Amino acid sequence: MKSRDMNHDWIATARTLSEALPFMQRYAGSIVVVKFGGNAMGDEDAMAEFARDIVLMRQVGINPIVVHGGGPMINDMLTRLGIKSEFVRGKRVTDKATVEVVEMVLTGLVNKRIVQAIMDEGGRAVGLSGKDDDLMVCEADDPELGFVGRPVEMNPQVLRDLFKAGIIPVVAPVATGMQPNETFNVNGDTAAGAIAGALKADRLLLLTDVSGVKDANGNVVTAMTPEEVVAMIEDGTIAGGMIPKTETALKAIEDGVRAVVILDGRVPNACLLELFTEHGAGSLIRPAR
Repeated sequence: MKSRDMNHDWIATARTLSEALPFMQRYAGSIVVVKFGGNAMGDEDAMAEFARDIVLMRQVGINPIVVHGGGPMINDMLTRLGIKSEFVRGKRVTDKATVEVVEMVLTGLVNKRIVQAIMDEGGRAVGLSGKDDDLMVCEADDPELGFVGRPVEMNPQVLRDLFKAGIIPVVAPVATGMQPNETFNVNGDTAAGAIAGALKADRLLLLTDVSGVKDANGNVVTAMTPEEVVAMIEDGTIAGGMIPKTETALKAIEDGVRAVVILDGRVPNACLLELFTEHGAGSLIRPAR
């Protein structure tokens, strides 16, 4: 039974919901691709909170797609199986044995955990990989790195079919190749960007373990254009692991995504803050109007 006691917390909650209405209307019917990874994947409470946010997005008329990674789980399984990794220029070589483990962990373990979390929160979800219905076809990104793929062909109709059925797709970044029986491991951000581009998504949300893109003084840049991102990469302001994320953002925008947001997935309800509040969250990258 509902409590009828009025207090400031409940009033604030009602006000927040009311203020979110214009944003809910703005995104109704839109496609939002969310790259999920990082520390939240290993925390049950954080996973449940993320799943609840995704279900809410679907409930108010958004078509969310979750694309996930799973690096720590892959590393753990490789260690347990005694499979040693080789590295070239600091990057793991994905040989045949390794890509089999990658596929097993991403599609069989991580993917189904996320699907179950969404189901537990009252949503409908189906797990698939880039192999299903040839969603994502790849070629080797660098022959020296083995079965690490770069998407060259996208077939997103299966995702549209799931939208029509009211189902949330959860995609593991494992793809087929141009040759028979080829399997490629795809970087999670890269896969999310390729899917968002193929669908001309309204938003691509890249959840990370940092607060966003920072300027030379260490402050988060809340909004920038692709040209400004390129300049920050060239002058070294954007460096390290943020370079591939921003490059993914630039490619997605080039492919037709309206905007990309790099935001801190450790912040509670980060996706809802970005979509349904005036303030937003993280760093928004979109073409100048």
